[in-house]
Amino acid sequence: MGGNRSWVTEFVLLGFQLSAQTELLLFWVFSLLYIFSLLANGMIFALICLDQRLHTPMYFFLSHLAIIDMSYASNNVPKMLANLVTQNRAISFVPCIIQTYLYLAFAHIECLILVAMSYDRYVAICHPLQYTVIMSWSVCLVLAATSWSCGFVQALLHVVLLVRLPFCGLQEVNHFFCEILSVLKLACADTWLNKVVIFAAAVFVLVGPLCLVLVSYTHILWAILRIQSGEGRRKAFSTCSSHLCVVGLFFGIAMVVYMVPKSSQQEEMEKILPLFHCLFNPMLNPLIYSLRNTQVKDALCRALQVRAR
Repeated sequence: MGGNRSWVTEFVLLGFQLSAQTELLLFWVFSLLYIFSLLANGMIFALICLDQRLHTPMYFFLSHLAIIDMSYASNNVPKMLANLVTQNRAISFVPCIIQTYLYLAFAHIECLILVAMSYDRYVAICHPLQYTVIMSWSVCLVLAATSWSCGFVQALLHVVLLVRLPFCGLQEVNHFFCEILSVLKLACADTWLNKVVIFAAAVFVLVGPLCLVLVSYTHILWAILRIQSGEGRRKAFSTCSSHLCVVGLFFGIAMVVYMVPKSSQQEEMEKILPLFHCLFNPMLNPLIYSLRNTQVKDALCRALQVRAR
């Protein structure tokens, strides 16, 4: 760990390393996606807060998902957009570490919130008569608080292990943000402990929750198949398939990035995959979960009618 190393003051984010014209095009495309995700998630959050009919456990967790998506995107995308249109791609050490911390924290929190949402759907479909008792507001608050607390604590562990490392040589992060694996490559010390903790956390936060989600949806599918009404079966399938799409996309990409063995050919792919978490997931979640939902559409219509008066 050497005592004669100089303190690192900044890193350089290499980004996508494309032509100026291509990067300008990406700037406008990503800007539109980012603005849409902020507006869509902000609208969903506002509707859930303002409309009393949406004050149910399902929409309570959806409001948390909206907050996470807006925070997730805002942590990385603005810096990425700035780098696409400027030659100065430096980022100071402390903001880089904060970016890493928040990215990991929001990723962990979203994993756990998705598990809470799958449990809510399991109770609603498999135990409808006991739903209000099992999913009481105290239970919802505990699940949400646990998700946020675990996310921030686990991310703090990764960052503490990261900042203890010395960094030397060219401080060029081959990514569009301070992604932890890319920053670790710049350390001039053994990073085995960091990698072991990252893998263990991936098992705990990705594999474990995914197994719980799959168990929940196995029971849900069995319950749906026993529904006599065709309309009821279709409605239940629609709600659950939407959730499974989001879960599959989120967990699948995260597992590829943090659990699949790496090769030199994967470096560019490792830059592209997190875009789904930072840009596409925050944009798709409101469309999949909420804007296809009749109750949300009705709430939006009521809000527009009130505003029109």
